[in-house]
Amino acid sequence: MRNRTKTQEYLTAFVMLLPYILSFCVFFAYPLVKAFMISFQNFSFLGDAPPKFVGLANYKEALTNKMFLDSILNTLYYSVLVVPTQLIIALILAVIVNDKVKFKEFFRTTYYLPTVTSPVAVSIIFLFLYKTDGLVNQILSHIGITPRNWFNEPSFVMPAIVSVAVWGSVGFYMVTFLSGLSTIPDQLYEAAEVEGAGEFIKLIKITIPLLKPMIFFNTVVSFISTLQMFDLSYIIGGSDGGPMGKAMTMVVMIYRTAFKEFNMGVASAMAFVVFGIIFVLTLIQRKFFGEEMSY
Repeated sequence: MRNRTKTQEYLTAFVMLLPYILSFCVFFAYPLVKAFMISFQNFSFLGDAPPKFVGLANYKEALTNKMFLDSILNTLYYSVLVVPTQLIIALILAVIVNDKVKFKEFFRTTYYLPTVTSPVAVSIIFLFLYKTDGLVNQILSHIGITPRNWFNEPSFVMPAIVSVAVWGSVGFYMVTFLSGLSTIPDQLYEAAEVEGAGEFIKLIKITIPLLKPMIFFNTVVSFISTLQMFDLSYIIGGSDGGPMGKAMTMVVMIYRTAFKEFNMGVASAMAFVVFGIIFVLTLIQRKFFGEEMSY
């Protein structure tokens, strides 16, 4: 009787999980395995030629493609600029709006709004703001800076994209930091105040150490997100990567290879190279933050 009840429980659990298992297999597991197989084939969805096994030739072609290697450097440059900038700003904003300030709900909502705004709409708005006669140049001209066409100059296109990305995503990380701040006991701050600690000391000695798990989480999520950046780069720089390819990212390069050059084999190989880069960087971050990230 007991075994029969346990069997019914297992069967019920399996039936409840079945929709998720099916969607996981159809939309994740099968495409992943298929893409891995294609990365070893000469495959194109144009024409009637059957796929042909080519071994590691696609990986060799991907890793010797100068445009793909440049896109890796561009993406790493973008990540190095975006991740620390947006996390520092998000932490500062979270500490400010978590304190007893007036209208903090208004400020929380205002800072979070860009996160729910479409990246396409954000890109189009900033295309107008960063024009030679746009609002940004008009403001900078008042302090003696020569107007520039930010998205059309190789030296400035990526920093300009970085500014757009930081503006659009800082609200998300602010909210996650707020959730972490809510778990820190007030007694710790009160004890620090009794000892004469100021706001900066409390931030360094209490807030940041106790937010270490959340900082690790945000760093990993932010790095993965920036390494997969597509929308801003594609809208601003197009499939050619903007001026001299300086806005070309890894994912835009994969899209260009797959759907403009119709070389699915090399595009799949590039995708798995990107996966390898993200995997290695995540392991490095895990090592940097240490094994113990709870309190």
